[in-house]
Amino acid sequence: MTVRVLIVDDHELVRKGLATFVGASPDLELVGDAANGEDAVSMARELCPDVVLMDMVMPGMDGATAARAVLASCPGTRVIALTSFPDEDLVHRALEAGATSYLIKSVAADELGEAIRAAAQGRRTLAPEAATAIVRRAVEPTPDLTPREREVLALMARGLTNPGIAHELRLSPSTVEFHVGHILAKLAVTGRTEAVALALQHHLVGSPGTIRLPDPYSEALGLQSRLAMIRTCPWRLVARSVSS
Repeated sequence: MTVRVLIVDDHELVRKGLATFVGASPDLELVGDAANGEDAVSMARELCPDVVLMDMVMPGMDGATAARAVLASCPGTRVIALTSFPDEDLVHRALEAGATSYLIKSVAADELGEAIRAAAQGRRTLAPEAATAIVRRAVEPTPDLTPREREVLALMARGLTNPGIAHELRLSPSTVEFHVGHILAKLAVTGRTEAVALALQHHLVGSPGTIRLPDPYSEALGLQSRLAMIRTCPWRLVARSVSS
């Protein structure tokens, strides 16, 4: 059985490296490649490949959105998320979008080949980082906050002080202090910065664009992001200077 493969990645070198690999495998057939999510959806509708190797982080339509659209048009297609980022939230977004497998671009060539063949048969392959993310999400209970506590927490995430929150919600400062105390206790944290960090992890507050993190956490998050990019290892068949 020949597995028909569509490659989706915004880096040309990555696409070429993956195309070389697919072309060298007698039981794999390259049916096309796309540089962005929009083209991937269009090509998938036309070609209905067996497996799509989908980058998760691309300009415009991201990989998770593209995967969901591809699977809506071609239910028989399997999507393998192939990315440089073992981010927990990215793992869950990819799997929730319907991806069969989640791999890191540092995967060995023979392992990638086996994952493609397994996906074509409906079998899942997960990078260790992805498996860890699934287990962690499963065992971590979501904090049980009241609607008012969630409102207060959202304003904390925007950087408001207790007086600011009191003014915004038209509450007395003592009432806000009471709610903040309950929030910290329920989240089992000792300060506002930890509370905001945990709120982001459990999606208890709005989208990141609406949130202003307390300075220490913001700086740590930025440093963590930069270090993650430095550590990123692009797929082994392409130039090491490329990552996505």
